[in-house]
Amino acid sequence: MNPNRYEPWRQMQHLRKELDRLFEPYGAASDDQSSAATCDWIPPVDIKEEKERYVLRADIPGVDPKEIEIIAENGILTLRGNRPGETRDNRAGYSRVERPCGTFYRRFSLPDTADLANIAARSAHGVLEIGIPKLTHTLSRTIKVES
Repeated sequence: MNPNRYEPWRQMQHLRKELDRLFEPYGAASDDQSSAATCDWIPPVDIKEEKERYVLRADIPGVDPKEIEIIAENGILTLRGNRPGETRDNRAGYSRVERPCGTFYRRFSLPDTADLANIAARSAHGVLEIGIPKLTHTLSRTIKVES
């Protein structure tokens, strides 16, 4: 019979990793803490690279498209907006309130190939889609070495 060594700190580390993983989408364990102090909630996003463009999709149900601010400058794409919700005074009668409300704020670094002048956005069924075209010309080229 092999005795098992009891290591309480290992279990604590495992618990912390699991909690960090659980809260990571909401910014608690994220490396990017730029929005943690300036917003009430952080919408989850998917970012995809296609042949002609980059596509960013953010889940923002209940947000009026007129209340969304998108700014692209100096290689940074900023999303900002507000989702109205029940105030603490109006929560009487609720047995559970889980949907976040208030302001949201996200920032993303854009690649050098992004065409900032032609970014387009649309919102449908609670999903914000931002299309970021790629520049048609590139600054790199292959140089042939002659002998």
